[in-house]
Amino acid sequence: MLGRRALNRALLARQLLLERAAISPIAALEHLVGMQSQAPTAPYAGLWSRLARFRTDELSRLMAERETVRIALMRSTIHLVSARDCQRLRPLLQPVHERALKGNFGRKLAGLDPAELAAAGRALVEERPLTFAELGALLRERHWPDREAPALANAVRTYVPLVQVTPRGMWGASAQAAHTSAEAWLADLPSEAESTAAELLLRYLAAFGPASVKDMAAWSGLTGLRGVVEALRPRLRVFRDEGGTELFDAPGAPLPDEHAAAPVRFLAEFDNILLSHADRSRILAEELRPLVFTENGLIRSAFLVDGFVAGLWRIERAKNTARLILTPFAPLQEPDRAALLAEGGELLAFAAADAEQHHIAFADDLPLMH
Repeated sequence: MLGRRALNRALLARQLLLERAAISPIAALEHLVGMQSQAPTAPYAGLWSRLARFRTDELSRLMAERETVRIALMRSTIHLVSARDCQRLRPLLQPVHERALKGNFGRKLAGLDPAELAAAGRALVEERPLTFAELGALLRERHWPDREAPALANAVRTYVPLVQVTPRGMWGASAQAAHTSAEAWLADLPSEAESTAAELLLRYLAAFGPASVKDMAAWSGLTGLRGVVEALRPRLRVFRDEGGTELFDAPGAPLPDEHAAAPVRFLAEFDNILLSHADRSRILAEELRPLVFTENGLIRSAFLVDGFVAGLWRIERAKNTARLILTPFAPLQEPDRAALLAEGGELLAFAAADAEQHHIAFADDLPLMH
């Protein structure tokens, strides 16, 4: 049996949050099976919290050289992944995208031929990268004047793997989300074989386990995983949580002592660690969830104390000043406040290196000079 703290420490270790890892950004992205990236620059803060000596230009270079891409994958949401994982994972996750399209736009697309939609959309985005608004408008104008543009654009996104082209997502850049096909964007790279569901789940467990079948489904968006897990069972470690739920684990994955020290850490917006389990209690208390997950679908930047979500953070900019605002959910012990100030100062030096002045403030205090 594994209790909540044991699961917490296992998750932190596998997410590179117990100790910063001395590995490359692309190795980290592949270990984590990508990073959620609705907020275009969120992965920079996410990698900074996980890697030793990470610099923004390292990831921007990977994006500029097309070694990493932003594409809808697990749960049909935008992830930053290696080019290799884009090729390996996107075909496997096709049913997830089709189910999401049917739920959101099924009636508005009734009677249309998916292959015809895909061919028309692919031709347009490979001619030049397009925003979804531009793509939908052109499809409506040239082919389907009786259909709604957003439904047409999302159908193409479903049937054609679309990547967001740079400079979108690059540090310090500002650009609309324009898309082309993954095949066109990665045409100069060697092709990769599609992953199997079993391979994907083993990678998930290495980065997020131990986990239940429901956790695996919540992370990936795939259905019918019980059979895959049963086929893998002889290769897996098997535990139970405090409620008796069966948990599966990759062989050799770390299981630190539940009393292992966990340093304060800053999580980026939409951090995968908060989105990858059906039962999030190993990292986020259920009563705190509404404070982190907003009604309109945002997941706020949070900080960890003793391994668990304990508050929110944000950086405000004004002229040449950057201020880190920390909002704890409960009173903090003085050593934890001091640790947050120290780590927060490093975060400001990373994320607001161009600011002449850095300040840190707890939400209920006067600003503190760092």
